[in-house]
Amino acid sequence: MKKYILSAYFVGLFFMQSQVSFAQSKPLPSYSGIYPHLAMYNNEGECGTGAVVPWAGKLWVVTYGPHLPFGSSDKLYEITSDLKQIVRPESIGGTPANRMIHPESNQLFIGPYAIDSKAHVRTIPYKIMQGRHTGNARHLTDPKGKIYYGTMEEGFYEVDVNTLTPTMLYEDNNVKNPKVSDESNNHHSNLLPGAHGKGVYSGQGVMVYSNNGEPGPQALVQFDIPAGSLSEWNGKDWTVVRRNQFVEVTGPGGIYGNKNPETDPIWATGWDHKSVLLGVREKTTGWHFYRLPKASHSYDGAHGWNTEWPRIRDIGTNQQPDYLMTMHGMFWRFPGSFTASNAVGIRPRSAYLKVIGDFARWNNRLVFGCDDSAQKEFLNKRKAKGNIEGPGQSNSNLWFTPLNLPDQLGPNTAEGAVWQNEAVNANAPSEPFLFAGWGNRSVWLQNKSNAALTITFEVDKAGNGSWTPLQTTTVGANNAAHLAFAANTPGEWIRLKSDKNATLSAQFFYAASDTRNAAISPIFTGLTNINSATTTGGLLYGLGKNRRALGLAARSYTNGQPSNIGYYELNAAMQLVRKDDPDMQSFINTKFAIPQKAVTIDEASVLVVDDKGRRWRLPLGNSAYTDLTNQATLRICREVATERDLFNCHGTFYELPAENADGYAKIRPISSHNLRINDYASYRGLLILTGIDRSSVGKNEHIVVSDDKKAAIWAGAIDDLWKLGKPIGHGGPWKNTKVTANEASDPYLIGFYDQRSLQLSHKATSPVTFTIEADPTGNGIWMSYKTITVSPDKPISYEFPKDFQARWIRFKTDKACEASALLDYN
Repeated sequence: MKKYILSAYFVGLFFMQSQVSFAQSKPLPSYSGIYPHLAMYNNEGECGTGAVVPWAGKLWVVTYGPHLPFGSSDKLYEITSDLKQIVRPESIGGTPANRMIHPESNQLFIGPYAIDSKAHVRTIPYKIMQGRHTGNARHLTDPKGKIYYGTMEEGFYEVDVNTLTPTMLYEDNNVKNPKVSDESNNHHSNLLPGAHGKGVYSGQGVMVYSNNGEPGPQALVQFDIPAGSLSEWNGKDWTVVRRNQFVEVTGPGGIYGNKNPETDPIWATGWDHKSVLLGVREKTTGWHFYRLPKASHSYDGAHGWNTEWPRIRDIGTNQQPDYLMTMHGMFWRFPGSFTASNAVGIRPRSAYLKVIGDFARWNNRLVFGCDDSAQKEFLNKRKAKGNIEGPGQSNSNLWFTPLNLPDQLGPNTAEGAVWQNEAVNANAPSEPFLFAGWGNRSVWLQNKSNAALTITFEVDKAGNGSWTPLQTTTVGANNAAHLAFAANTPGEWIRLKSDKNATLSAQFFYAASDTRNAAISPIFTGLTNINSATTTGGLLYGLGKNRRALGLAARSYTNGQPSNIGYYELNAAMQLVRKDDPDMQSFINTKFAIPQKAVTIDEASVLVVDDKGRRWRLPLGNSAYTDLTNQATLRICREVATERDLFNCHGTFYELPAENADGYAKIRPISSHNLRINDYASYRGLLILTGIDRSSVGKNEHIVVSDDKKAAIWAGAIDDLWKLGKPIGHGGPWKNTKVTANEASDPYLIGFYDQRSLQLSHKATSPVTFTIEADPTGNGIWMSYKTITVSPDKPISYEFPKDFQARWIRFKTDKACEASALLDYN
């Protein structure tokens, strides 16, 4: 181990203030809590927000590039209470996401910086402390004088809090094995299994470290291989606790460290292909693990790149702590008293779309640091996007919201499994799965063994580890069962066991009551209705080379025919200004053209064939979308939040995971609409839409009209899309389709919709029996739900009960015929 001594230096206040990016004399605009002037740029393939911490009367923020263990163009930002942005001259960049407040020395450690109570910044150069700094922890033996730094490639240091002298404990893997490119495999390590480190915390005599990825080429394309690990170090030896993908590691003390380190619990969040994982470490009994459902699968992927930094953080007050957890697209209420003997109180709040790296409470608002717009889209490529490029320069922003926003976004519908097509031993209980928090709860069971078996359900009513029988059910050999639980069925946690050895699946699906209707929020006033023959639109591109503006190749459309209006740029002050730049206009029109035939629309539904050749069907909306989609006048797919896509098809917006997170199989509808949206993109943390009816704009502050009044855009947050209205649609896999006996239809999306009705019919001369099958998750585990026999010329309608919840549905018939299976979602 080598010790290095850092010479201290002082930066004058005048020089610091000279770095103010916007010393505005009047308030600059904001849209849905996003202030464009606070956007943060770098010159790297990604610009994420690694840490957000209130300290010394200011808000401190660091950004990161994708794989930069020796520094980068990223900055340390100081935000004043009146929202002026100061770029600190001490900035050395890198890929930092660590933050810890060290009470004894009264310093904030954030990235490679130490900031005292008077906002003086000292820097630890990367030449003496290499690595992508991912976490800090209190020291095991000298907590007053030292702290730990952990890196994403398993470099570990102890740092003297006074001199900032780092002592290397384990060398970062980047030192001897630098990564070839951002898209290349994760580093292999000889120290711990897994790759792509995330969380660091200490207590109970150990330092805990998590990683959420796996080295090797297979991890770049598959989401369900073994990956990641949770490990702990006692000051001498490492122990691997669990071989799964883990991210956050923290405790009740949060970024200060636990107040009672010998006895306070340590929490860890993670996931596998089945569900979210939650671990808690007790001093006397060690680690205990629980499972929770996933709201979104866009965070999956065995490489671990799609998560950024999920967190558990106290957003309350000193008098009343209030812990918020972000995990797999859901805001969760997390109890600060959570232990294995008091595992009670975790509750879903609402679903979100932003990619969040960190968050904090500041000046009575929540501030989320986001990962918005990456110049490199890494592995997130697909045919539906065409050859579209990312923005010219990576950028992200902060998102300021009311304290209650985590309760106000998307429905908290979620699903997860305890077993997925796996060998289960007789009488061996599954891990506990969260049971409380939803009124509409059901489970799918599948038995792939050759004997019938009995499944016993048990519940832990008080979260104290005391299990009582709830009910039993029999599942036939090579058969499936669907069970619903009454809304008043008690229990914090539920678990299952089988009376025989078997290959089993057990998938829980919990649905929220979607209280939205089909009415569109007034914030979207001024966007063109789909039935309008004309619209003012244009193609969008975030400019590069530090221009920090959004280019708009503006067009007017009559029916499906475009006419060029001109070229415009949207600046940080949200002024849309006409520019004379025909080369850029031509570049945007060529490089960002909407691809032809991104999807196929037939009489039955929208057909998508993904990059693996898999077929999926989605509901139809207003019939006017068909011609406009076929004319390539409506953007179908684009990345507007890092490493996942926004899919806008036939009047419904969807969240679409990257192909390496299983893509369309895990698509999630957000909202439906009747808008003629021409293009959309991310800029300065905002979602920008084109397709404006300039005659109906009125005084909507979300609409920005150009200086010559000929072009316009809509600006807001991606999570505003929840306000368009609940998902609706109609269609199915078959409409007067010639089908073969016992051959399954294409999968048709049914998950996340509210009122669902089905009509079955055929043109055979004798009765036909339809079998309805469901895939709860999208993982391809199909389970029989119901059979319905339909007589000739007598269509049958069926209303799905509220407790029927699954992601995909498909149909089979017992004889060849011409059949229809059509659904309405209202």
